[in-house]
Amino acid sequence: MAAVQDLAPDVGILAACIALGVVRSSFYRYLRPAVVAPSRPAPPRALSSSERETVLAHLHEERFQDCSPAAVQATLLDEGVYHCSTRTMYRILEQNAETRERRDQRIHPVYQKPELLATAPNELWSWDITKLMGPAKWTYFYLYVILDVFSRYVVGWMVAPRESAQLARKLIEDTCHKQQIQPGQLTIHADRGSSMTSKPVAFLLADLGVTKTHSRPYVSDDNPFSESQFRTFKYRPDFPDRFGSIQDSRGHSQIFFPWYNDEHRHSGIGMLTPAMVHYGQAAQVLQNRQLVLDAAYLAHPERFVRTLPRPFSLPKEVWINKPIASHESKPSATLKQGQSESRPHGRSSFIGDPGALFFPQTLNGGLRNEKKTEGERKRKPDEN
Repeated sequence: MAAVQDLAPDVGILAACIALGVVRSSFYRYLRPAVVAPSRPAPPRALSSSERETVLAHLHEERFQDCSPAAVQATLLDEGVYHCSTRTMYRILEQNAETRERRDQRIHPVYQKPELLATAPNELWSWDITKLMGPAKWTYFYLYVILDVFSRYVVGWMVAPRESAQLARKLIEDTCHKQQIQPGQLTIHADRGSSMTSKPVAFLLADLGVTKTHSRPYVSDDNPFSESQFRTFKYRPDFPDRFGSIQDSRGHSQIFFPWYNDEHRHSGIGMLTPAMVHYGQAAQVLQNRQLVLDAAYLAHPERFVRTLPRPFSLPKEVWINKPIASHESKPSATLKQGQSESRPHGRSSFIGDPGALFFPQTLNGGLRNEKKTEGERKRKPDEN
């Protein structure tokens, strides 16, 4: 602003502001003297200093330490004493930096977000209970399901007429014996339902050497695999609106779960069935799929653009709430000689992740030579 003042007598205020990049209105505001607002007089109805100290002393009394100003005023009124309104009490507390929660209330604990990892079957299970509508209104049957998170295999299920901690205990115990779970091997995750947090279940898991974890309250994302499995169960075309009896619900489940474990190709595990992954057949199945794709490539290599076809891959690890490590850089694939990092060498054209990088290799018999010769790269347009 001082530079504009020095330059303005020679070139004018407009030119000086344009030359120095100063807004004219700001310059004119700078020239005006600062106007000091007159102090507001104290309202005639305001409390005096001694009265304010009396009110603050009442608020500081031991019997009012955990009472709100409204409760303090009501108590004083019952004793025949009136000093000021509730709002004035809040103003006095604010002037003394004491406006906070005064009531003695229970503070709920901060629940930690579960971060669970599974790299093989029978390392992490997730279990939950869902309702199946019965023949009449307000009648339900309860479906208990235990799911292996890594393989998505339903290791145990049960339909019962009620939700019970003892029934849940029996199902978990039988399932652990069936899967031959050893102490320290397994973690079981569930939400915070009454059966999940019950003492019979907790004592059983402690006896079996199984670690238990729970979701945060009102956070359904902490138990996503069980919720997703229930969605698959209830959105099947043969799922009825209501079950006529508990025998009907059990009969439906006896059809669904064998299909889900042995026939359903799951998108989360490389389009394999849960039984293939759970019982160690995934590697052989993927190898057989690759042989079929190699034969298809041999028969019609022109149908595959730039890359060899590959089947869906099986994830090596499955997380519930994978931790976010911002300091870690994203893993990048190793680049081959002559390949640019900014332009991927190729993308899947037949099956698999459409965005995955592939580095084709020449199979036995010379399926395809990915390295173009210098003459092919410099082919003229008329040489077709």
